[in-house]
Amino acid sequence: MPWWRWAAVAGLTAAAGGALELVGVPSGVLFAGLVVGVVAALSGLAGDHPRGPRAVPRPLALAAQAVLGVLIGTLVQPETLTGLAADWLPVLVVTVLTLVVSLAAGLLLGRHRDVDPLTGTFALTAGGASGLVAIAGDLGADQRLVAVVQYLRVLVITGSLPLVLLVTGVGTGSGRGALDAADGPWWAGLLLVAVVGPVGTLLGRVSRVPAGTLLGPLVLAAVVGGLGLSAGAQVPGVLVQVAYGAIGLQAGLSFTRGTVAVVRRVLPAALLLIVAVIAACAGLGVLLSALTGASLLDGYLATTPGGLYAVLAASLSTGSDVTFVLAVQVARLLVMLVAAPAISRGLARRRTPGGRGPAAGARATSGPAPAAPPSPRGRRGQGRPGRGRPRRRAATRR
Repeated sequence: MPWWRWAAVAGLTAAAGGALELVGVPSGVLFAGLVVGVVAALSGLAGDHPRGPRAVPRPLALAAQAVLGVLIGTLVQPETLTGLAADWLPVLVVTVLTLVVSLAAGLLLGRHRDVDPLTGTFALTAGGASGLVAIAGDLGADQRLVAVVQYLRVLVITGSLPLVLLVTGVGTGSGRGALDAADGPWWAGLLLVAVVGPVGTLLGRVSRVPAGTLLGPLVLAAVVGGLGLSAGAQVPGVLVQVAYGAIGLQAGLSFTRGTVAVVRRVLPAALLLIVAVIAACAGLGVLLSALTGASLLDGYLATTPGGLYAVLAASLSTGSDVTFVLAVQVARLLVMLVAAPAISRGLARRRTPGGRGPAAGARATSGPAPAAPPSPRGRRGQGRPGRGRPRRRAATRR
């Protein structure tokens, strides 16, 4: 493998990701990997030779999924479960309704001529953007389109959150408590990844769960954290950034000029549906506030469809109930990711023999395949009956 190409791609991703993180762009390294991958694929930096960096090596991609699974699972802590103890039923109802809203928006996007229903659903699922991008390809969706639309959703939510709070004037939060969890030492986080990652991956494969490389470590880390056995250990930031970069490059390097054309056609509809999903989730926030007695601000922040870390920062700065907001956000994120394989199977069953299935998004990126020209022998036989037919043996005429 030409090392200098990989070095150039990795260096550009690290530099761009660092710059984006400095200016506060959420998941900046993931976005940088996506952009650098697209540029490398379209500019020739990736190379036309099969040994060029046209795709992230499979072991690195699987390791990145395992790290993200552990990262998401560690969000489940005893404090998080305590935040749901009294209001678990309203939270469950609102979470299921959020899933329904996402599914409806995704199916609407799937009616676009360049998008299949599975890709549309994964692209507009509210929550777990990095996790969904990581497993989209394994579940049959077009990972490239999912990555672009999911990151667009995160950017819209993160950018609009301060403006929404200012314009609506929803006030302050309930102030019922703040999340105060001390992080463990760095070596504890490294040990957590080294143990939970491989063991969770093995459990995911043995149980034959789709996307088990992400869901296995996620569930195991959630169990360990929920039981209080992780002692506040967090995934080291370096591993998180490498995983984000690998996931972004995995999607970006597979882009073609046809894919870019598809994205340009799909983005207007996707943006409109993203705004609709945000508005619908705001309505669910009002419902959650009414059912639980939380403030309108707590309800809005708890049901914001994505941008978890921006939501937590806003929650801290406005004096809202951070524990409650985090609990609802984590519950939705886990439900979305765990439901993804079931959604994939359900949409695959709906596929008709002549309709578009989960792979339609990938096919649409390069346009319809031209019909193969008839062979010279076929053209000669078309106008003359009997030509091109096998000759009978003389013995058959006797």
